[in-house]
Amino acid sequence: MTVEAPAGPVERTMVLWCPDWPIVAARLSGTLPPDTADGPLALVEHGEVLACDAIARRAGVRRGLRIREAEARCPELVTSDYDPVIDARAFEPILLGIEALMPGVQPYRAGLCAIRSRGPSRYYGGESAAADVLRACLDDLGVPDARIGIADGPFAAEQAARSTVALQDDARILIIPPGASSAFLAPLPLTTLGRPELSTLLHRLGISTLGAFGSLPATEVRDRFGVDGARAHRLATGADARSVVPRIPPTELTVAISLEPPLDRIDQLTFGFRQSAERFIAGLTAAGLVTTAITISMRSERGERSTRTWLHPRWFTAGDVLDRVRWQLQGSSNIDHGLASPVELVEVVPETLDDAAEHEEGLWGSGPDERIHSGLARVQSMLGHDGVLTAVPSGGRLLLDRRILVPWGSVPPGGGTAVAERRSRPWPGTIPGAAPTTVFDSAVPVEVVDATGRTVEVGERGTLSAPPARFSAFSHWHVVDGWAGPWSIDERWWDDDAHRHVHRLQVVDDEGDAWLLLLEEQHWRAEARYD
Repeated sequence: MTVEAPAGPVERTMVLWCPDWPIVAARLSGTLPPDTADGPLALVEHGEVLACDAIARRAGVRRGLRIREAEARCPELVTSDYDPVIDARAFEPILLGIEALMPGVQPYRAGLCAIRSRGPSRYYGGESAAADVLRACLDDLGVPDARIGIADGPFAAEQAARSTVALQDDARILIIPPGASSAFLAPLPLTTLGRPELSTLLHRLGISTLGAFGSLPATEVRDRFGVDGARAHRLATGADARSVVPRIPPTELTVAISLEPPLDRIDQLTFGFRQSAERFIAGLTAAGLVTTAITISMRSERGERSTRTWLHPRWFTAGDVLDRVRWQLQGSSNIDHGLASPVELVEVVPETLDDAAEHEEGLWGSGPDERIHSGLARVQSMLGHDGVLTAVPSGGRLLLDRRILVPWGSVPPGGGTAVAERRSRPWPGTIPGAAPTTVFDSAVPVEVVDATGRTVEVGERGTLSAPPARFSAFSHWHVVDGWAGPWSIDERWWDDDAHRHVHRLQVVDDEGDAWLLLLEEQHWRAEARYD
């Protein structure tokens, strides 16, 4: 059987794969216990296991299990929430360490990257020697379980790296000789391709391995399965013509300072960090950038960590960075307290970068905005981090649910992306049109009566017992000139404790003011007013 020739030359590729990288990254960052014996461990996302260590797998925990089922299989399971930012941030030093020895690294994702084998093998005296150098580098970087595969093309090299898990004598390197990638891939299952729909269909046709799939005529595969099927067919035959595209190392903008000896006073630490803050802003300015969000990480001599992300309404200056460092050290509104433990490391990372040209001042300057920010920052420095709050719109049916109060310059709970996603969800039962300008924090009792003076009620079908004629609010009776509604909300009917069944009514009084009234458990109250 003749196999279609590859679309281009297949180059020798070296792939580095770090098994269970999310677990490794969480350990390096301190999210999970650093000792590998402190298992079993798992990371959870959306209520499901995203990654687990070998101890948890031996107990029956698998990726995709609901957290309750995983804990039932392994009661001693230690879990933590998964954060993809930790993955990427922990993998960056690994990439920098590899690039110091072998330039031209292409990261595929956190924990997986590829290198052209030709250059390192020539420099170090062969592929085996180059792999040994890379393995020693990874050991020094704190990743002793990393696997290395070398083969024709990135796909075969990655499968070679993954195949080392099943090898004896704890072998971490597998080199497939040139031209032997097709034979190496032949016995592997179709799930290796990462195309579930194609694998299911091929199984129905009696094809279960890459070798059986690769033996099919390439022209017929393309006609039957399309372009993506033809690409998968080339991978199965070992004819992966993809080349390694080296990344462009990003400009290092992070600033960190190690304190020796560790400092235990806020004023000393902020004074010692002043030059680093100025260097941090100078580096951004030299790159033509500004940052509107930074993450400050601190580590005490006891190994405790404090990490917080700070936002800025405009962009950070060196003084703003110092203020955030001081506020994070204070930790509360009591500014006279010192540190619980001396700090030995302070690191500032820019999280959100913008082009400086997009934040240039207007023709007449931006004095008012600067004065407002300076005033709020000054008040916050006196009252503490939680002393100045700003409102952030969120999602919800009731108006109070749609408002989140966060400290000035901080990220909302769950992050800005989570709040925006919640705000964009459909919320059946919300009031149409423009939102009220005044939302009452506490319930304002009101009475709503019809023309005969009887209290207006809402029936089971969601209709009013009679048109509203008057209502009282703040000890004053208002005549109803117009009304709309009611709109019914039935939230969490399955939860007896959190169940809410309310009806909302819009009314306009004889003075032209509009009100939003709410009926819950046979009691009327004012929710908001349209000023």
